Amino acid sequence: MRRVYLDNNATTPLLPEVFEAMRPYFAERFGNASSIHHHGQETRAAVENARESVAELLGCRASEIVFTSGGTEADNLAISGLAKGGDHVITSSIEHHAVLHACRHLDETGCEVTYLPVDGRGLVDPGDVRRALRPDTKLISIMMANNETGVLQPVEEIGRIAAEAGVLFHTDAVQAAGKVATEVVRIGCHALSISGHKMHAPQGVGALYVKKGTRIQPLFYGGRHERSRRAGTENVPGIVALGKAAELAKAALDRGDDKKMAALRDRLEQGILAQVDEAGVNGRGVPRVPSTTNLHFDHIEGEAIVIALDLKGLAVSTGAACSSGAIEPSHVLLAMGLRPDQARASIRFSLGKQTTADDIDFALALVPETIARLRELSPLYKKGTAVI
Repeated sequence: MRRVYLDNNATTPLLPEVFEAMRPYFAERFGNASSIHHHGQETRAAVENARESVAELLGCRASEIVFTSGGTEADNLAISGLAKGGDHVITSSIEHHAVLHACRHLDETGCEVTYLPVDGRGLVDPGDVRRALRPDTKLISIMMANNETGVLQPVEEIGRIAAEAGVLFHTDAVQAAGKVATEVVRIGCHALSISGHKMHAPQGVGALYVKKGTRIQPLFYGGRHERSRRAGTENVPGIVALGKAAELAKAALDRGDDKKMAALRDRLEQGILAQVDEAGVNGRGVPRVPSTTNLHFDHIEGEAIVIALDLKGLAVSTGAACSSGAIEPSHVLLAMGLRPDQARASIRFSLGKQTTADDIDFALALVPETIARLRELSPLYKKGTAVI
């Protein structure tokens, strides 16, 4: 059976070029990058070359890149490393749980956190950021692109507000890096998080940009790795892979591949909406990353759609989280004002570098007929009502 993968916001397949770049560091190039002999110097050079590639993608100095185990660690390092007890922190209600839960931990350790709302399109109002500032505000953390809707936040304007107030600014760019231009100088941030497996590198590697001169407290202690900002022997294969993925991503952006991906996304979105009634885009009318569309299909459960499409060979996802067997509506979609039943009826389609026009045709042939079949089985649809 043919299988098409449109869940790239969850994780991306490893590109062949990335695998070939990292493969030698599992075997013949095995040295510890902190050793001073040949084997160590060989891997140290590979780590530093990768650091240069990531820095080029983000438009910063190589010395400002801290390698981590992924986006979650990078977010936690930024938030816990830049704020301390007694500080005031500003974030949004639609952040990834890596940020939300880190902020809740700050709440428990003596910080005060303000959670800003979003409008019906999923946008944070920069005016709300400005109004939330206080004399004791230390940190603003607002994501660059939402992982569920793909909506891009006005981070450059927020960066200017932070600079005017003398407040540190962190942005979670895990779903933006490699998909849109992510230039830290233009954003005006002091810290920015990325993750390898969202940009065709492997799981288990990421990075945090930390602006020169920004003091950050490490999460854990040991050796003096990463300029004493992140202790632990470097994951050399993963770091090499992230560097190669960053190199490929920059070249793709320079070629305009993001516009081609956006065209495929738009064809998928428009093709589905032309064939399916009582459906809509979550995050319509605002800038989004080119890879992502999030659609609600009223009167049916998103989990049922995911399972039915998977049985036909199409992988997509919902924005819902499963906790103790109970499906909860997405906190992002609820914050945007969707009814709980609409949030539960929402599906995320996310494209990757490997996605082709044939893949979009495959999805367009499957999705409308699957929605129609599930609605025929749904008493909610037959009654023309939805449970709130």
